[in-house]
Amino acid sequence: MAIPTNIKTLLSGDVVEWARIEFKETWDPATSLKTICAFANDLDNWGGGYIVIGVKENNGRPIYPLQGIPLDKLDAYQKDIFAKCKLIRPAYTPIIDIATYQDKKFIILWCPGGDSRPYSSPKTMAKDNKERIHYIRKASNTVEPSDDEEKDLFSLANRVPFDDRVNHQAEMSDLNITLIQNYLKEVNSSLYEKARTGDFVEVCRDMNIISNLPEYTKPKNVGLMFFSMEPDKFFPYTQIDVVQFPSGLGGNDIIEKTFKGPIQQQLRDALQYIRNVIITEKVVKHPDRAEADRFFNFPYAAVEEALSNAVYHRAYDEREPIEVRVENDRIEIVSFPGPDRSVTIEGLKSYRVSNRRYRNRRIGDFLKELHLTEGRNTGFKKILDALEANGSPKPEFETDDDRSYFISRLFIHEGFLKKTGERSLNEVSEKNERSLSEVLSEVLKQSDFCKAQKIIRFIEENGEITPKDAEMVSGKSPATARRYLKMLVGTGYVEAVGNTNNSVYRIRL
Repeated sequence: MAIPTNIKTLLSGDVVEWARIEFKETWDPATSLKTICAFANDLDNWGGGYIVIGVKENNGRPIYPLQGIPLDKLDAYQKDIFAKCKLIRPAYTPIIDIATYQDKKFIILWCPGGDSRPYSSPKTMAKDNKERIHYIRKASNTVEPSDDEEKDLFSLANRVPFDDRVNHQAEMSDLNITLIQNYLKEVNSSLYEKARTGDFVEVCRDMNIISNLPEYTKPKNVGLMFFSMEPDKFFPYTQIDVVQFPSGLGGNDIIEKTFKGPIQQQLRDALQYIRNVIITEKVVKHPDRAEADRFFNFPYAAVEEALSNAVYHRAYDEREPIEVRVENDRIEIVSFPGPDRSVTIEGLKSYRVSNRRYRNRRIGDFLKELHLTEGRNTGFKKILDALEANGSPKPEFETDDDRSYFISRLFIHEGFLKKTGERSLNEVSEKNERSLSEVLSEVLKQSDFCKAQKIIRFIEENGEITPKDAEMVSGKSPATARRYLKMLVGTGYVEAVGNTNNSVYRIRL
């Protein structure tokens, strides 16, 4: 069997946190069995962890050159791993993979959080030992739980996270092999070749995205979220809505764009749309020096991290979309419900957050593999750093006492404020490298954009267009030309000036 990542990624520590990886020079059942048990218990819903055998370590980091495992010990190690794992109660066996890296062999044990918590392991390997411990992970250490931690572990026994549950309404045909292959190729997994030529069910089982019972093969929720073309079929309103208010909340203009599909794709599409349509750069030149000041209305890195965190931490069993509200002076990203109660409201206000338990451990793993989100508790720092580098105001993070919602609020750079103090996303002096054609190609349906393309090009070249000009350049009837112009006004990027009989259409400033 293979794992859904690769040894190079594990050795780097860039995707999987160091606390979730243990390096072992050799197979040592006395210590490794305890770690397997701790990863299986997954008290904090991190997603389990990995043991890499054949690597010397120093303070949890691999020592180079890598040692590897002698070829004559590979089979013996594997047999003993299977034998010793039978001592774990209830039954639990990690997924074992043989990896080749730098011409050496390694054994990787993938230990995802188990479905039958709590698990226990013998305290020692002595034959007369009868004491069993429910080992857990604390930071990068495997330890015996305190009385309170053990009670907490038992309280989680029947609470398998929603993303790791089997979906009894779905069928294997709801998983798309092309999406799976694309993912495995992107993360450079050793499973990729098997996904191209091997047994589909076996690949899904190796990825732990289907049930483990051979007589009842059903997808897990996380598999449907990432590898189904229509996850909203199973999780209604699994989507991202980007809503713009060009004229303010009291205005009549609302531009709404909805992104659906596999959650990694809707996240990427929504971020690309925001980058192309919302994010704007401004250049301020100074008469007394050559260097100009350059800044953005909103730094993309901050928006990316805030939206990625919303996708990571939202509850997919709640029928509420993630909403990105773009107002004249701010962007608000709203998701449901709020954070775990280990995150305090006071901590949010001071930007000091240590989230003890994660709602979607499996979703987090996949997003990290795709480099769409960072490691544990790093999101706030990345947002703050991006805002500070851009010279933007500090953000606000909001929830209520019931933790029923969460809002990330990013404020526009003060350089985009009008002299009166009114905030504006579309100041005349701002510099936007994208043309009207490029922006409208993102906003309009492809068929509508093609119909109005000649009119759009005329506006770009001449600054404005009359209905008569629109008839001429499009070759359409007066009614059709006016319909195209009305469609462009509806995007919020074109405005009509003058009365109905003598109107002119131009780019909205």
